[in-house]
Amino acid sequence: MRTPFVAGNWKMNKTAAEARELVSQLLGPLTDVAGVEKVLCPPFTSLFAVTSMLEGSGIGLGAQNMHWEEKGAFTGEVSPGMVKELCGYVIIGHSERRTYFGETDATVNKKLHAALKHDLTPIVCVGETLEEYESGRTSEVVLRQITLGLADVAPANAARIVVAYEPVWAIGTGKASSGENANFVHGQVIRPALSRLFGEETAQAMRILYGGSVTAANASEFFQQPEIDGALVGGASLKAGEFVAIVRAAVK
Repeated sequence: MRTPFVAGNWKMNKTAAEARELVSQLLGPLTDVAGVEKVLCPPFTSLFAVTSMLEGSGIGLGAQNMHWEEKGAFTGEVSPGMVKELCGYVIIGHSERRTYFGETDATVNKKLHAALKHDLTPIVCVGETLEEYESGRTSEVVLRQITLGLADVAPANAARIVVAYEPVWAIGTGKASSGENANFVHGQVIRPALSRLFGEETAQAMRILYGGSVTAANASEFFQQPEIDGALVGGASLKAGEFVAIVRAAVK
């Protein structure tokens, strides 16, 4: 039985003061929800502001990105060790990083190995663009991203990886995939690819999330699907009531 997993990706939103206010609204309701692994991913500038608030709450803290190098002349970047000081999780390879900042499957793989080395739980994002979706290339694109992005990981470490399927055409557009379609990609593309990489037992233990316009209104449609183990939530994670409702919907 895979423990449901729900993470909120705040993206480039919330000052430190605003982050503390949102966390204060989430603490009581989220602490009361058992049986779901819950993670908040504020901007880098807000991580220190909320870390002490989350201590002992059962709510994890994650970064939205990191570099793969330990230190050096990488102006504006944040190293794995810096992330580890405050966080237990890190989002890797989000489509916005791939689209706007030139990330590739190769850099995703470097970041994944660095995250595992520092005992961080990586949330690795995969997903196809609208053009790729409309041309029937979803399976091809996602398979490539999984195969290259998760290459050379020891099976013993693979179970720590969380995969998030986020069709690019659904992120922030209000056009979520259907539960049935997302479940197909999870069960017929991603999990078989994980099985080929790490073996069937490990693949069955790994969580695969859906992301892309997840709301309190449609969360149950996804969570009822057998291959969907939770969600990586964007805009709805900025609204306390919405995010709490999504986490509650994940309880199986």
